[in-house]
Amino acid sequence: MSIQTINPFENNVVKTFDEMPDEKIDQAVLKGHKAFQTWRKTPFAERAKVLSQAAAIMRRKKEEFARIITTEMGKLINEARGEVALSADILDYYATHAESFLKNQTVKVAQGEAFIEFCPIGVILGVEPWNFPFYQVVRIAGPNIMVGNTVLIKHASNVPQCGIALENIFREAGAPDGVFTNLLISSKKVNQVIKNPLIAGVSLTGSETAGAEVAATAGKSLKKSVLELGGSDPFIVLEDADIDQTIRSAVFAKMNNTGQCCVAAKRFIVMDKVADEFIKKLSEQLATLKVGDPLDEKTTLGPLSSEAAARQLQTQIEDTVKLGAKVVLGGKRPERSGAFVSPTILVDVKPGMPAYNEELFGPVATIFRVKTDQEAIDLANDSLFGLGASIFSNNKARATEMATQIDSGMVFINHPTWTAPELPFGGTKSSGYGRELSEMGIFEFVNKKLIRTSEYSDPF
Repeated sequence: MSIQTINPFENNVVKTFDEMPDEKIDQAVLKGHKAFQTWRKTPFAERAKVLSQAAAIMRRKKEEFARIITTEMGKLINEARGEVALSADILDYYATHAESFLKNQTVKVAQGEAFIEFCPIGVILGVEPWNFPFYQVVRIAGPNIMVGNTVLIKHASNVPQCGIALENIFREAGAPDGVFTNLLISSKKVNQVIKNPLIAGVSLTGSETAGAEVAATAGKSLKKSVLELGGSDPFIVLEDADIDQTIRSAVFAKMNNTGQCCVAAKRFIVMDKVADEFIKKLSEQLATLKVGDPLDEKTTLGPLSSEAAARQLQTQIEDTVKLGAKVVLGGKRPERSGAFVSPTILVDVKPGMPAYNEELFGPVATIFRVKTDQEAIDLANDSLFGLGASIFSNNKARATEMATQIDSGMVFINHPTWTAPELPFGGTKSSGYGRELSEMGIFEFVNKKLIRTSEYSDPF
């Protein structure tokens, strides 16, 4: 697969990049390993300075980086600016808190003393997706650089300029050569990198297929892996919810990043008493979205990341309708150039249909009617995925009780599933394992070393 910037607004090739040959890949891994020998001993204050400088660069050049994101994968320009700002916040979060997170942990023992020391383990490979091309990278880079690990990034092949920009940011911020390296390689080279004995662990955000392959390769090499895979997040609306407030959240939950988000609301599970009102108002809001150039501030519906992605999503819609689902809104692609898919609402979706069983990565919502809390919980859990979920109700105790019964890594009440530096992010079931962000995220690739001291004595 070629490594190219293809602007999805007009589907035109902007720039093509040569893939790194095998010898340069090996050199990059070796460079990361050599840098690790020094970086692991570098004081926290110096590591924090690099992250803080990188965050400052992101904020200072936010417009430049946002335009790169939008050009490469079609994100609305204002959302791209928000992504850059969030990425800077994550770097500052770890620069500020990492040392306290990683302080030695005392273990109570009957005699002598014992403590846990949290040590870096080496070169970490990040295999990252195109949908949040800055945010996804800093989720792994920020905590691991502060731990003392070094990081290699294999970015998605359609956002090469984002990967290059991030490497330049860390270099400008003062990171020593090899602490953060961008690999211009295709997916077929990932297993080769994982097998390199100098790689200590691998983190992937992507599809189930890619995650299974990476986990298998890492497992055979006895290396730790973290996977953040797909989602089919339920958005539950109880009859006591404030419908107008909930609709505003629903539009964001479905349409942020044109629906190309692992934690986008994909299944709206609505109590029958308010379902008609919810469907009507959501349809009205989605119908007002304006298709256009994502670099234009007035555009409210941008393209998908690629023509291939748009075709795949349209096929899922059509195959679902052929099996009996009904279209409330949209259902067909706009008659214009670019990787666009119309905002679509499907009802009467049943098990066995693509829209019931598969992740719909784009501006397509499925709406289900239920009559009881238990029915809503059962439907929410009837998925291979378990990433996020959200519940909307004026009765927080009721919503919280339901949240405890939902099989997912995250449940938000009266707020769309979202992310912040201090919140752990990750899922269960086919949505992967491990956590990124928050204090939890910093411990995925560390050696939790026990150090035990005692007086000379008979060990038995």
